[in-house]
This record gives sequence, C-alpha cells and structure tokens, in this order.
Amino acid sequence: MSLYLYDPPNRFVAGTVGQPGERTFFLQASGDGRITSVVLEKAQVSALAERVEELLEEVRVRFGDPLPEASEISENGAEVDDGPLEQPIDEDFRVGTLALAWDAEASRVIIEAQEAVQDAEGEEESGEQAEVEVFSETAPADRDVLRVHLTPTAARAFAGRAMRVVAAGRPNCPLCGRPLDPAGHICPRQNGYRPAGA
Repeated sequence: MSLYLYDPPNRFVAGTVGQPGERTFFLQASGDGRITSVVLEKAQVSALAERVEELLEEVRVRFGDPLPEASEISENGAEVDDGPLEQPIDEDFRVGTLALAWDAEASRVIIEAQEAVQDAEGEEESGEQAEVEVFSETAPADRDVLRVHLTPTAARAFAGRAMRVVAAGRPNCPLCGRPLDPAGHICPRQNGYRPAGA
C-alpha cells in the first residue's frame, strides 16, 4: 500500500465537489508535481478542524510557543486559501481513520488520514475490529495513508478553511435545526407543515 507523504505540502486544504446537500468532501494535498485527494465525511472534516485548533491551543499552553491567531492569518492574505480544489480531482481513497500529532522537535502538526478498510462482507471495520497503527515509518500492509506535516500557521489556516467549507452547506431550519433543502423543508416542529418562507 502507498504512503502519500507531504513534508511540507505546497498546499493542504479541505474542499467539496457538488451542490449543498449532495457535496462530496475532500482533503487535498499537493506538492512536487503530485496531487493526493482523499474522500471523507463532513463530520470528519469538522472534527479534524476542531481538533487542530485544540491541539494548537494545547501546544501554546504547554510549551509557551507563540502561535498565530486566526485573526492574524485572516489579515495576512498569503495564508488565506479559499481557492478551489486543484484539478484533476481523482479519489485516491476513502478515509476511515484520522490521527493528529505534534512534532515538538520540528514544531509541526502532523495529520494522518488512513484508508477505510472493509471486512469480508464489505462493511467498514470499526476501531474495535481493526487494530489501527498510526504514524508508523511505513504504510500499513492493508491500507493507503496520507500524512501531512504543517507549520502551526498552515495548520491554523487549514482549520479555518475547513470550518468555512463545512459551514457553507445548506442553512439550518430555525425551528428544528435540520438542513433546509432548496426544494423546501417539511419541519417536524410544525407537524409536517412547511415553515413560512421555506
């Protein structure tokens, strides 16, 4: 199996393809003439962005390292990347396991995405069924791995964009909190009636 290593990438972003409600979420790393695009769930993108922010805050508290604030990144236009995913967008694999670490020697955030492994019935194995080893020197024998090393500034920029990508989907119904579809929304809080304006 392959280990797609970017240390560091020229670009590492979360992005989507498709219309709200039908979007496919990607992590995409590029550099040295290579592009690696992996598919994952919206919830995985959201959780990864939150964990990156939490890790950076923990590093700041524990080691006292001055880390860039989100506002500083926004003001520094070079760090804000709201461009589209690079073409061609070819799915290298679907993500099952995400891992996050801090390399104190290099002062880098390491993000690892491992391919989802299916059992004999075609079902994705859960964490209890499959022993998952992360950050090994070689790729696991049964799955592909994407590993990206980011500076704290690049990691914070990645997390900010990922949160914007997740939030750019369908707006939520103010009554029930479920996503509003362009064709309308039947709200359970209104006994199945469409809310005004929906």
